[in-house]
Amino acid sequence: MNLRRTTGLRRGLTAVVLSAGLVLAAAGCGGGGDGGDDTKEPRPSRSEEDGGGGDRPGGTGNGEPLAEVRGGDDITLTIASARRESGGFVTVTGKVTNGGGKVWVAPGWEGKESEVALRNKLSVAGAKLVDKKGKKRYLVLRDTEGRCLCTSFGQPIQAGKSKTWYAQFPAPPEGNDKVEFQIADMPPAGVTLGGEG
Repeated sequence: MNLRRTTGLRRGLTAVVLSAGLVLAAAGCGGGGDGGDDTKEPRPSRSEEDGGGGDRPGGTGNGEPLAEVRGGDDITLTIASARRESGGFVTVTGKVTNGGGKVWVAPGWEGKESEVALRNKLSVAGAKLVDKKGKKRYLVLRDTEGRCLCTSFGQPIQAGKSKTWYAQFPAPPEGNDKVEFQIADMPPAGVTLGGEG
């Protein structure tokens, strides 16, 4: 009798946890994946919405990016905000611009891990946050089906076009706020994490 009750309780608890995870994943993956051209700026960070000054970490508050790096094929990656969120994760947002003369298909940006790469084509699933102080690398969060909590571009980015993106990572310990955002062959982009708004 106790075994049946325990098994039933475990199944119910598992269903609740999976449901909550899928709801969060659906909410997190809802933006930026419509495949349309998205040349508008990413949604402002909380410090920008609050009218915060440019000296606050996590978002400059004046429209200037936290970091910008340029890679091969004239691709520019901009980081607009990098903030700690309640629940122990970090959300990084930005924009990628194809300054080259041909269509860009985000080669290697989905990562090398087969489970992630197969389910997250044309995405930023291969991004990492590197905490040098803590000597740890944090990978993009994913749901129970291997889908990243990040942007999927949906289509290649046409020449001269930009698309916004986001990615969510486990948060480094408090106090380890200077991190590097790394993806594929792009140079590392150093940013300072902002606190919860």
